[in-house]
Amino acid sequence: MTQRHLHTADLARDLAAALPGLETSTNEADRSSYGRDLWPRHHLAVRSGVATWSKPALVAWPRSTEEVATLVRFAARRSVPVVPFGAGSGVCGGVLPGEDALVLDLKRLASWDTSAAHHGSRRRLAADAGVLGIHLEEALAREGLTLGHFPSSILCSTVGGWVATRSAGQCSGYYGKIEDMVMAVECVTGEGEIVTLPRRRYGPDLSALVVGSEGSLAVITRADLRVHAAPQGRTFGAYGFRDVAAGLEAMRSIYQSGLRPAVCRLYDPFDASLARAGRVRKEQSALTRSLKHRALRAMLSRPRWMNRAVHGPFGDHLFGEPLLVVMFERETHEEAERDIRDTNALLASGGARYEGESPARSWFEHRYAVSYRQAPAIATGLFVDTCEVSAPWSKLLETYDAVREAARDEAFVMAHFSHAYPDGCCIYFSFAGGAAPGVSDGDYEASSARRYGALWQKLMTAAQGAGATVSHHHGVGRSKAAGFAREIAGGQAALRSLKRAFDPHGILNPGVLCPLDTQEAEPPAVALAAHGEFELDDESQLVFAKGSLRLGELRRALGSRLSVRGHAPDESVTVANWLATGAPGSPDPWDDPVDHLVAGISLTLPIGTVTIPRAPRRATGPDFGALAVGARGEFGATIDSVWLRVDDASRTSRSRAEPDGPADDPTVSPLEAKLTARVRREVGAG
Repeated sequence: MTQRHLHTADLARDLAAALPGLETSTNEADRSSYGRDLWPRHHLAVRSGVATWSKPALVAWPRSTEEVATLVRFAARRSVPVVPFGAGSGVCGGVLPGEDALVLDLKRLASWDTSAAHHGSRRRLAADAGVLGIHLEEALAREGLTLGHFPSSILCSTVGGWVATRSAGQCSGYYGKIEDMVMAVECVTGEGEIVTLPRRRYGPDLSALVVGSEGSLAVITRADLRVHAAPQGRTFGAYGFRDVAAGLEAMRSIYQSGLRPAVCRLYDPFDASLARAGRVRKEQSALTRSLKHRALRAMLSRPRWMNRAVHGPFGDHLFGEPLLVVMFERETHEEAERDIRDTNALLASGGARYEGESPARSWFEHRYAVSYRQAPAIATGLFVDTCEVSAPWSKLLETYDAVREAARDEAFVMAHFSHAYPDGCCIYFSFAGGAAPGVSDGDYEASSARRYGALWQKLMTAAQGAGATVSHHHGVGRSKAAGFAREIAGGQAALRSLKRAFDPHGILNPGVLCPLDTQEAEPPAVALAAHGEFELDDESQLVFAKGSLRLGELRRALGSRLSVRGHAPDESVTVANWLATGAPGSPDPWDDPVDHLVAGISLTLPIGTVTIPRAPRRATGPDFGALAVGARGEFGATIDSVWLRVDDASRTSRSRAEPDGPADDPTVSPLEAKLTARVRREVGAG
């Protein structure tokens, strides 16, 4: 018997004694199934017959938070790595347990409670981490409610996975991303402590550190999430534009005017042609498929010609105009009708061509049609993947062009723009490629896999160099770890400090986000650098300010047209102190979850400086800004500089407002206070 088999047998025996009745498995098929997520790199490995991942020692199915805590304490005593597992639908290598690891499948934590969803000032539900998204949304619909979170993976993703990766749903244009919905997180630390971390505005907000941590700081077991009345009004519209730039200007004008369509998606010409056609495909004979696959292999070996044909001037004539589809959801039909009328008028004044409702309605009818066409492509040795980045409006076209240029010799690429905000949006690139020209059939798959890996690094570098973040909603995992290190200067050091506070034994999902035993990476490709005290990005409605600048000085620098969101009670206060105390006088984030105050920040902790470049939203690890913004100096952070959202008085604004008033921050529990003290110690604040 090998050493690994001895370890597995001992682990299973000891765990059975510690938790009688707990279902576990050392079965080869189970261990293989839980050894990875849906990272396409693994699909390529399966196709080539080479499994590049190891199987965990054991899989366990806990039924409660208490059992999760017992399992974590058990693992901590033995220094056994613990990897949380939801539905396994992540695409970034967030699940990759070693052969000595214990995988916790959380899908038996599958209950929810809507008792607080029908009344009170802030309606919420409590949902276990293992609840599948579609089950939750269907149950809420029966009660006349909605979470408003509809990722395309809703059929095969869980609440815990959403929170762990800072997920976005298709209707984020109205409801926000998952981090905008989280009101509290229940989790198990690496010590096996069960702690509930409420969202806070005026005081240290540890929930913002767990959200997006991808299982590296704590095992998320339950989340309190904001809920809404199910929409009674839904309206649609579709619009054509002369070029992508005109379509982006339309999206920007919609969100900066205060309109909040739940869905606002701009397709480039090739993607637009597919959207207009409904993406219907007939089944083909085996011979036809074989011929097409060979032809596709040949074309994708030299994708530059495909990219030039599709994205050049000829392609614009062949595939038509870019297409924008819009959908509003409102509590009443009258509100939804009003919003689509206002959108029609706004876009008509900018030269858009109205195409009716049909393309938008078609999108809505097929919104859960998760594409399973990746597998047939990979079966031929090709690679297919997506890359979702986000950037301010002023950087979007540059990012769009830079990523396509980086990919042109390696893969065919198309894109759509979605998940819009007042200061920017997400670009969702889809790309496909294969081996280099001249590679023999025997070497084709290995060559294709190498090309795929090199391409990912090129795409991330290009996006960051143009001013984008490498992830808007898929997370980091392992596939974007290099991008995470480049993007957030000081991020690795900050993550290691948080890891020591939350998980002192280092057992929780080791290796995700970044290797924790390496030195700090090179400086980021995109920095928050700006010269002087003040810099304005008018297009994105963002202003850069030094932390030492006083609010009154900032107001005077902005002039009469622009203003920092809200009304600061004391203009003699510095920007840094105002933010550290929770930005009193600024709009409550609850009122408009699509908008936010801080788009980028540079802060100095006792252990060093962390710099987060500006972006409308991101999914690159925890929100390190929470160590300073609203923390009231708890962690010894100094805010050096910041990108803030500003309002433009020249634009008619109808920002969404909820009838519910602001809520007081919850009382700090003893366990939360204990964890806060550990974070304070590990970031060097004593």
